[in-house]
Amino acid sequence: MAGALGWFFTQIWMGFVNFFTAVTNPSSWLDWSDKEAVIRFIYYGASIEFLFVVIDLFLVITVIGLFKRKFLWLVVRIIEGFSNGIGRFFAWAGLIMVLQQVMIVFLQRIFRVSEISIGPFGAVFTKDLSWFGEELKLYNAMVVALVCAYTFVQGGHVRVDLFYSRVSFRFKRGIDMFGSLFFIMPTMFLIWLYGWFFMWRHLVTPKFSASESLEKMMRKASFLKENIETIGFSPNGFNAYFLFKVLLVSFALMMIVQGIGFFYRSMLEMIEGPESEGKHLDKDKLNDELAETVAAIH
Repeated sequence: MAGALGWFFTQIWMGFVNFFTAVTNPSSWLDWSDKEAVIRFIYYGASIEFLFVVIDLFLVITVIGLFKRKFLWLVVRIIEGFSNGIGRFFAWAGLIMVLQQVMIVFLQRIFRVSEISIGPFGAVFTKDLSWFGEELKLYNAMVVALVCAYTFVQGGHVRVDLFYSRVSFRFKRGIDMFGSLFFIMPTMFLIWLYGWFFMWRHLVTPKFSASESLEKMMRKASFLKENIETIGFSPNGFNAYFLFKVLLVSFALMMIVQGIGFFYRSMLEMIEGPESEGKHLDKDKLNDELAETVAAIH
């Protein structure tokens, strides 16, 4: 037990050291003309060192926020504003998906067109209809991955908890803090960890795994080269499946950030009491006519 605690606090200290080392030496991991810098970026992007840097930043913001609640409310508003902005923008992918599906049906079944050419600025982009048909999955993935945090802010996720509904306001916020700290963030960190290396395995070669040490990865630096996955499930089908890996990592990142924001909101509402519920919350509202229609339906 003592050894585990010693390791934990050592990593907490090293998190600050690693953070300042990374900030003061950006060329060692951001200069992508250097293959070793790229490998450092890949390795540290989902490493224990990076995890403890995030934990340290979380602890610093939390301590400051306990004394400066206005600062912590600002952090909450920035996080929720980011989630809302990204979610509202990419929610339109659902409409694009429907319109494109209708267009494909008309062109294929009625006009018997086999391919579509798009070239509004002189550069013609021509693909088979099957390519556009399979691309619909990308729009669906955008909605799932990039609108999830927005849905969380809006309270749109289904929650069935009989115990939660029967406890006091502050006890509820304590449950929310616990859930965010021990369920949302750890789960999303695991998805990030494996999703990060899964993504890079389809962007570069040789392949790297989460179990490899930095030294072992560095020995492959001379062989590193770009190798973006462009293989489709069919000869003329959609061939940019690496974007799904990018979306997986983006989903994990956004939910980690939103989990932190949810923790801070719950903590602030627990401290300030019921009158702070929904404070600064930018929640979408139906207009009066639509709200009345929905109410009538229900």
